[in-house]
Amino acid sequence: MSLSPQDEAKRRAAARAAEYVVDGMRVGLGTGSTAAFLVEILGARVREGLKMVGVPTSEATRAQAARLNIPLSTLDETPELDLTIDGADEFDSALRLIKGGGGALLREKIVATASARMVVIADRSKQVAMLGRFPLPVEVDRFGLESTRRQIARALGELGLPAAPALRAGRDGHVFVTDGGHAIFDCALGAIPRPEALAARLCAIPGVVEHGLFIGLATSVVVAGPTEIETLGAS
Repeated sequence: MSLSPQDEAKRRAAARAAEYVVDGMRVGLGTGSTAAFLVEILGARVREGLKMVGVPTSEATRAQAARLNIPLSTLDETPELDLTIDGADEFDSALRLIKGGGGALLREKIVATASARMVVIADRSKQVAMLGRFPLPVEVDRFGLESTRRQIARALGELGLPAAPALRAGRDGHVFVTDGGHAIFDCALGAIPRPEALAARLCAIPGVVEHGLFIGLATSVVVAGPTEIETLGAS
């Protein structure tokens, strides 16, 4: 089956980043459509003899990697990783990210933080001049949802941002629940002029488990356009 131009760009970015994986590496395996290409490519390399161990960032990635016979571990068994490769919903020139569109942001951030390097793979459409075009996910405990929603809205308003967090629903129409058992508020902000300030403000709210701003974690971004591939940051 032929791929769309966007999916072909995702696949090429994944293939380039997969070249960083060498024998003996402990690798965090990302979540989402771009990361799925990476896991597929690594599965083929494992069949060809690559020796690696993967730590998945979601149950969906774990299931895909298991089907491909990629050796798997957990962060309890393998608490320090050499490399994480993951996608992003958007990124800027400072390699700041918004992640969490697939609902795995907490585990993705835990795995990335446990890694010596984080390589992001993306197609060119994910590159933005300023973060915020993609709605910012905020993962929250399901206890006291309305109280937490109001505190998030207040924090956004204090920073001059639109204050209308929307509770994410699943395909069945019920509240979306993450692998960790949490809910997500999606915040349509349009632009985030001060992402560090917003990250700090959200982290101070009881009930907020994690937010989708990944700041200071990505060491490089492999971005594929229609014909070219570019690596931003350290190779």
